[in-house]
Parts: sequence; structure tokens; C-alpha cells
Amino acid sequence: MYKRVLLKLSGESFADARLGYGIDPATVKRVADEIAEAHALGIEMACVVGGGNIFRGISSAAEGMDRANADYMGMLATIMNGMALRDALENEGVPSRLQTALRIDQVAEPYIRLRAIRHLEKGRVVIFAGGTGNPFFTTDTTAALRAAEIGADVLLKATRVDGVFDADPELFPDASLLVEVTYLELINRDLQVMDATAVTMARDHGLPIVVFNLLEEGNIVRAVKGEQIGTLVSSGAL
Repeated sequence: MYKRVLLKLSGESFADARLGYGIDPATVKRVADEIAEAHALGIEMACVVGGGNIFRGISSAAEGMDRANADYMGMLATIMNGMALRDALENEGVPSRLQTALRIDQVAEPYIRLRAIRHLEKGRVVIFAGGTGNPFFTTDTTAALRAAEIGADVLLKATRVDGVFDADPELFPDASLLVEVTYLELINRDLQVMDATAVTMARDHGLPIVVFNLLEEGNIVRAVKGEQIGTLVSSGAL
């Protein structure tokens, strides 16, 4: 079982499954319940949240919006998701803190690495929002960066599929699940579960990544316990 983990939640983790967008309180509560269960095991939990359920910077930039402006709008969307998750966790009795890379002092703390680590040591769940605070970086890269900064044992990447496949399982039903894959294989085969910058950062810091299906109940707890689940991305030397 890991001691300290960073859980990456996409914006889809907050959306109504039927609609695919917005913030659905029931969906957020289900995720919060699982985080609370993992937290109760004594594991130090940090989360990075995406914002694609509200606004996608890259797709908006592709339609003519200035990329930097679109990315900042996406960062604001992640803060809304972070507030929703913090509220759900507090309702479950789990002490939580929201830290943002963009200053918005009325609703969240600014991101300060040592303060985040102290919160974790005191048994609080720390939610990181606002991306890195810079445009042109994804929340996957934010997750790898924050995981390295806080000294996480593993980066848990929650998705809507069972792990890393040799092809897109939503387009190719006969795609095969890869139980283990190296960082270089992930990049060279363009498997696209995370962007190359995030994978490279994880590799440089020796940070294993576990990609798993968030939609299957209990998977967050299984992942933090170190059970065989989804796909393990590592140097191959573990």
C-alpha cells in the first residue's frame, strides 16, 4: 500500500454521464466517497483536477480563440471542479484544502509546496487546481509536476477505460489491454493516455503511473492499496 499518492481526475470525473459536461453532484459524491475510503486507510491523498467538463482550452483554440486565453479559461474551469470536490469531501467529514496556481484568495489557498506537504502530513486531502498557472501545459503535466514536488509514491491516472490499450478501445473493440508498459513505449507508440511532457517528467523522476478505470466502483481504493489494476507505466525495472 502506498503512503502518499497523487490522483489525477479529468473533468469527465465530475460530469453527468448522460450529458458528458457540467458538474453532477451525485457523480462528484461518488468520487468523494471513494477518496474518503482511501483516506481512511491512512494514505496521504492529493488530487489534480481537470476542467474539460466545463471548458476545453485546446479545442477552443482550434476554433480560433487565442490559445493562451483559452488555456487560462480552462484553468478557471478546474478551480470550479476543485471547489466542488472539496465541498463533497468536507461533507463526508474529510478535511480538505484547495490550492490553486492562479491566485483567487476568496475561495482557495495559493499553491505553496511546503504548505501542501504539511497539509498531507496532517491528514488533509489536498486538491490542486488551476493547472501549472501557465498556458500551453495540460493538467496531466500538472499532475506529474505536483506528484514530483510533493514526493508522491505514485501517480494514479483515472480514466473511463480499463487502462492503456494498444489502440483506442472506443474505436477498436478488439484492442488489447497492456498490463505493463514503459515510459518510452508509451511515447514511441503514441498511446496517448497522457501527453509526452507528463510522461517524460514522470520518467525523469522515477514516478510510476497507474492508469485505471474510474467508472468501476472501488477502483480508487484498489489503486491506492497497490493491487493489480489497470496498467502500470514505469521504467520496466520495478
